[in-house]
Amino acid sequence: MQDVRRTYRMGNVIVEALRGLSLTIQPGEYVAIMGPSGCGKSTLLNLLGCLDRPSSGRYLLGGDDVSSMEDDVLSEIRGRRLGFIFQSYNLIQQLNVLENIEVPLFYQGRPEEEARGIATALARRVGLESRLDHRPYELSGGQQQRVAIARALASDPILILADEATGNLDSGSGREIMALFDELNAAGKTLVMVTHDPATGERARRIVRLRDGVVESDLARGPRG
Repeated sequence: MQDVRRTYRMGNVIVEALRGLSLTIQPGEYVAIMGPSGCGKSTLLNLLGCLDRPSSGRYLLGGDDVSSMEDDVLSEIRGRRLGFIFQSYNLIQQLNVLENIEVPLFYQGRPEEEARGIATALARRVGLESRLDHRPYELSGGQQQRVAIARALASDPILILADEATGNLDSGSGREIMALFDELNAAGKTLVMVTHDPATGERARRIVRLRDGVVESDLARGPRG
């Protein structure tokens, strides 16, 4: 991101959510975005996820400038290059574990047999191979979040975005999800997570703190362990 600004009009008031933010994330990094309420974390995540566009500035994703792309192009990029993990899981209650993981592959037009094979392998990867036929309401919060993580991995994204991914979990389940994030990053996945929890943020290898719409600090940490 290069000198990115995002302003909103609320009635007669102009709100500057991001004020010339510049940030570079390299492939394979594990970054926590932190800061007080109203600092611009959610706005930044929406821009990184191509759910919104900058008012000015540039956003290069995998070498492509996505700052001013049309909605249909952005939608395709979201489906093929980005993986989202939400605090509230956002699973489809009528579908079982395997079917929920298959959803991104369905929208890509993957053959049914291929999609089923990918989803099964991902369910096994997150430890849910014995829950394939269960629906979300039959799972614990930690298990639901594992389904969401598997779904986010289905399209082999270049960037995984997590928004308070452990916010609805008890401490034990939260630790399990963070351990899974560690494993994904160790396997080469690029992760960016927004969190207000210092203990969660400390799991990342780099902590970017925002304040008033700009980067206040950017601290890379040494190897874990």
